[in-house]
Amino acid sequence: MVKQVCSDAVEIVEPAKEGYQLTLKLNLAKIPRGKDPYKVITQISSVQAVILCSQLKEMLRNVNSQDTSQGMNKPIKLAYHPREPFYVIRQPQKITAVFPMRFKEHSDVIIATAFFQELMDVGSSEKWAKAPPCTWSPIPPPELRGEPLEDLSTNGGFVTFDISSRHVEGKKLDKTVWSLLNFYAYVKKHVKGTRGFIQRRMQKRLESLVEVLHKEKLEENEDVKKFKGKVFRAEKLLTNPQVIPSSIWQLEKY
Repeated sequence: MVKQVCSDAVEIVEPAKEGYQLTLKLNLAKIPRGKDPYKVITQISSVQAVILCSQLKEMLRNVNSQDTSQGMNKPIKLAYHPREPFYVIRQPQKITAVFPMRFKEHSDVIIATAFFQELMDVGSSEKWAKAPPCTWSPIPPPELRGEPLEDLSTNGGFVTFDISSRHVEGKKLDKTVWSLLNFYAYVKKHVKGTRGFIQRRMQKRLESLVEVLHKEKLEENEDVKKFKGKVFRAEKLLTNPQVIPSSIWQLEKY
């Protein structure tokens, strides 16, 4: 697939850089001019996704395989997005995917935790019985024992999905692979949307409270003005008898 992208601009370096499975050398001067560069650049940028998808698809296709030569129960670390790795563990009759969840803001942890608990509740209902079972735990599952501590240090816990053969039949395979690779993005979108909804509701509530207080202040000011007007007129009558109606003054004089 790499060689089909642009043989002149992309070269596979052998051996790969230490710690990596594939190293590519790009010759930007040999990328075609005009409209073609966008196509070539897009293909180059999708190399990692295509390879990872192929690897994950191969594992899911063999979900019922009894071959233990590839390391049954040994977690395989996949990183579709930088700093967001997840683990895939082959087990008898199923594939387990474990996602360590990390968030920068404490408020995001609260929202995500509520979302994961709701996800478990909905997934356990009869309506979604055919969906991959989902579990959430604040501590790493037993399958990840022995993995690097930095990968298991999270503030959002661990989300686990169990994939069986019925989840990868036919066209379901591509959908399951896409869902697993983009689970982090899905959670982030949900957290961001929920945070925005809460902020809008709080802003709307604040505006309604300010409106009520402003209305009460206007009514209070109006009452004060009326009261001051009455006091002023009363003081003027007492200090200046000439402004008192003649009938009242004559009556008092009499």
